[in-house]
Amino acid sequence: MKSLSIIGCGNAGRTLARLWHDSGTFRIDGILNSTPESSREAVAFIGAGEAAANVAELPASDIILIGCPDERIRSCCERLATGGRLGDGSILFHLSGALSSCELAAARHAGAAVASTHPLMSFADPAAAIENFAGTWCGCEGDPAALERLEPAFESIGARLFRLDAADKSLYHAASVIACNYLVALEEISLRTFEQAGVERRLALQLLEPILHGTVNNIVTLGPTAALTGPIARGDADTVARQLELLDSRDAETAGLYRRLGWIAAGLAEIQGKAPAERLARIRELLQE
Repeated sequence: MKSLSIIGCGNAGRTLARLWHDSGTFRIDGILNSTPESSREAVAFIGAGEAAANVAELPASDIILIGCPDERIRSCCERLATGGRLGDGSILFHLSGALSSCELAAARHAGAAVASTHPLMSFADPAAAIENFAGTWCGCEGDPAALERLEPAFESIGARLFRLDAADKSLYHAASVIACNYLVALEEISLRTFEQAGVERRLALQLLEPILHGTVNNIVTLGPTAALTGPIARGDADTVARQLELLDSRDAETAGLYRRLGWIAAGLAEIQGKAPAERLARIRELLQE
């Protein structure tokens, strides 16, 4: 059984280590966090491993995971490389969605194979993440020698894997941010607009719940073009004009967002082919104004 040590064993590291320990995929060796207390808490949660006080105390494990925040990945890697903890046959990887395995260049120069694997899920609650991890998509890139070892390890705990290009890692992460984080921001703007219309925020959330669930389901099952509904999909230029008039008078920032997103929706409506071309042309004129 291959051994694994972890530097920066937060929620994601604890979840993965516990799953690997329970499944017998890896033997958990050393855990190094920013404080001894945090290291001991991680060991207790995983049910295996030993808390290390510093890099020098980490065992010479076959595989090392860096699970710390993005801004510290490179410095952690350099400490490992200069501390003699890496060499030919070692594997080092991180979990960042925004950074590629190129952040681990110092380890590669020391003879290790490096990679990054990004699970597309929330680890806010490790106990819940353990129960829900199976089926999670994980984006992988890095050295073939590292991926040959890591991909079966992730598959052993139910992950579904896809390959990424290191050069496009930031673009991949931006796509994830737009889909998830910006959806949250968009719903906040929707709630503010509801409030301007006199609908209390708590009620607005209840009104949105079935619409959001239905829309997301349609996007996933039908694709964005077929999922588009509403005034632009119908070619209802009069409704768009009235909404823009009110938004322009109440909230210029939201009106600008309405126009930018509306332009994309108009393109989808054109592909959809249900709205008359002359009505979509009028809507585009309104959106430009």
